[in-house]
Formats: sequence, C-alpha cells, structure tokens
Amino acid sequence: MAKNNNAPSWLGILRELLEAFLKSSGGSTRSRTWNQHVVPYEDGWAVRREGNKRISSKHRKQSTAIRKAKSLARKYKAHVIIHRQDGTIRDRIDYD
Repeated sequence: MAKNNNAPSWLGILRELLEAFLKSSGGSTRSRTWNQHVVPYEDGWAVRREGNKRISSKHRKQSTAIRKAKSLARKYKAHVIIHRQDGTIRDRIDYD
C-alpha cells in the first residue's frame, strides 16, 4: 500500500497538539507568584498565597496575619496585599 504524501504524519499531529496545549495553558512562561494576601476569613483573618484557593494560615487578629504574611513575603521577595473586612485593598507592602 502506497503512503499518501498529503496526509499529515503522526509526528506532525502530535507536534500540533502539543503546541496547542502549551499555548492554551500559558506555557512555561507563566510562573507562580509568592505574593501574600491578608484576607478576612470566618471570624478572623487569613494569609493566602496569590492564586491559591486554600489558606496558608488563619489568625484571630489582622495584625498577627500581617506579621505572618510579611515574614513569608520577605523570604520569597514578594508583596503583601492587605485587605479590609469588605475585601477591598487597604495597603500593599513590597519586599522585592
């Protein structure tokens, strides 16, 4: 049986699929940040890494949460974003 030269090869198809996947997922150029958000949580405050759904730690007082977020941000040369009780941004501290 003769091979049809017009038909795409399996390697070409694989390459196209891989390129489409990398393009849709952001490829390897998107890196995670270590920015720390101090957010209201239940009846207290929490520290949450940017992009995460889960919290890193929870605290009764906002000042304690801010202290924890600052230590993490210093360690990873990131930012601390402090939110108010209503979720709006109150302050931003840069450690980079």
